[in-house]
Amino acid sequence: MTRTSRDTPGTPRTGHRVPGPPARRRLMLTLAGVSAVSPMATDMYVPGLPQMARSLHSDTAGAQISLTGFLIGIIVGQLLWGPLSDSLGRRPVLIGGSAAFTGFSLLCGLAPTMEILNAARVGQGLTGAAGIVVARAVVADLFDDDRIGGAFAALSAVTAIAPIAAPLLGGAVLSVGSWRWLFGLLAFFGLVLTLCLTRWVPESLPPTARVSGGMSGTVRSMRRVCARRSVLAPVLSLGFGGAAVFVYIGSTSFVFQDVYHLSAGLTSLVYGANALGNMAASISYGKLVRHRSPEELLRASMVLTLAPAALLVGAEAAGRGSLTLTWICLFVSIAAFGVFFPAVTTVAQSRGRDAPGATSALLGSVQFTFGAVASPLVGLFGDRSALPMAGLMAAFLAPATLAAFFVSRDPDPHGAAPLPDTGRPGPHDRTGA
Repeated sequence: MTRTSRDTPGTPRTGHRVPGPPARRRLMLTLAGVSAVSPMATDMYVPGLPQMARSLHSDTAGAQISLTGFLIGIIVGQLLWGPLSDSLGRRPVLIGGSAAFTGFSLLCGLAPTMEILNAARVGQGLTGAAGIVVARAVVADLFDDDRIGGAFAALSAVTAIAPIAAPLLGGAVLSVGSWRWLFGLLAFFGLVLTLCLTRWVPESLPPTARVSGGMSGTVRSMRRVCARRSVLAPVLSLGFGGAAVFVYIGSTSFVFQDVYHLSAGLTSLVYGANALGNMAASISYGKLVRHRSPEELLRASMVLTLAPAALLVGAEAAGRGSLTLTWICLFVSIAAFGVFFPAVTTVAQSRGRDAPGATSALLGSVQFTFGAVASPLVGLFGDRSALPMAGLMAAFLAPATLAAFFVSRDPDPHGAAPLPDTGRPGPHDRTGA
């Protein structure tokens, strides 16, 4: 009987052993940092948009183009860097992407015109995407099926701090400096992360496990992953679920300030409390996954995200909505996402182990694409109540939940056989046969 990663805990199918506790903590903190720095590049500078527009002699619409350009860069970058890391290895893509992110951040801070800033923001998103997509692939490389859930839980818990810290940090910087300082700080973060990647993140993908054939091999790996129902089900669940989160992010401030007349400070408190609930749930996933399968936790978490949203829709439609009910429903729903995100990532990456970079690229690009489509929809239905937000969240969460149940029923949980030129063991090796 062939010895596999299941026979030797901590030894994944790439043949690399998981680092010891001190090195593992440094590794996970660095991976969480490169995963969080790109989202921070949006959350942190949003408060400075009006000042930036005035400084560069533009209007609000011109400044908001920089947000769109950054998001486009993240989507395209993930599709590019994920499969490429399956071919070239993880370290060159991670270190090169982080170094380039540092350079583009500096260019943003020094931009003399809005046109140059918008172009630099596209580059910032494009290069920052390397950290988001390749960090997941490194985790899939280094951790076997028994430990990968806990690793993704740790990654999610740390990255959940970003939406709490970024707006506060951005406001603090703007209180003492201009919007250009925000990009200078992002450049500093990029430089520190580049140094940490160089020292603490090993190459997790040996040459024998890489996709050969250059760009054509990279394209084949992406096509192969896209053709798998076992991978597409969690990817679609993440896409629809991520769209619901983007609706929440884009409409929370309007609902609590314009509908329930809370101050900006109290609205930030509500947002922060929900984010803390999300982080606590992410931490709990690491314990829950020891006793329940990721598929079970995925299914349960989706029910817990959909039910409060549906309840809020019913209450608003009946004219019984209130500040307290809205906050409670959103808190439960957003907290449940703390289990959903590591669960769906664990399921998808486990089923796409022969091409972790391509699988991670598919996850991230679908999530951000769905989110980009969902974000502006709330404004189309008005902002006089919480009903448009709750209705859109429920509308996206319903297919996300349906896809999650298809994941639990999948008869082939480990996907199709790997690409013939990867050098990786096939799914049959998991059983030791």
